[in-house]
This record gives sequence, structure tokens and C-alpha cells, in this order.
Amino acid sequence: MGKTLTLYTRTDCPLCEELAAEVLALMAGTGHDLTAVDVDADSSLKAEYGWDVPLLFDGDIELFRHKLNLPAFQEWLRLNA
Repeated sequence: MGKTLTLYTRTDCPLCEELAAEVLALMAGTGHDLTAVDVDADSSLKAEYGWDVPLLFDGDIELFRHKLNLPAFQEWLRLNA
């Protein structure tokens, strides 16, 4: 069974949209899923992350922020195959 990664994002965030598209393309066919969470919809998330989005998490573990770290994500995919 695949994992569900969390992408912290906000509306009208081109970097967020770009990261989501890249992650989804790399995860295609792996059984993993991506859930987007709008930090502006939750005051505690907005206070914690402010404008520091996008961020990709596996549970409580931050995988990366702002940009895709391709080697790190490929390694994550390998370890979670």
C-alpha cells in the first residue's frame, strides 16, 4: 500500500502548482498519493509556515520545500517502493 504525501500550498502559488505537477508525474503508477493542504485555510498552519510554501511532507518528515529535490525524491521513491 502506498503512502500519502502532504503538500502544503496556497491559492495562486505558481511554485506550488509546479511542485505538485512534478511530484504527481514522478509518483504515477507507484501507488502513492498526494494531498494538497492550503495553509491559508488553517490559522495554525498559516502561522507556522507563513509564505514558506510549497513544502512536501511524508507524515511529520519534511522532504523538501520550494523546489523539487529530484535526487532526494527519487531516493524516497526507491525506499518506499
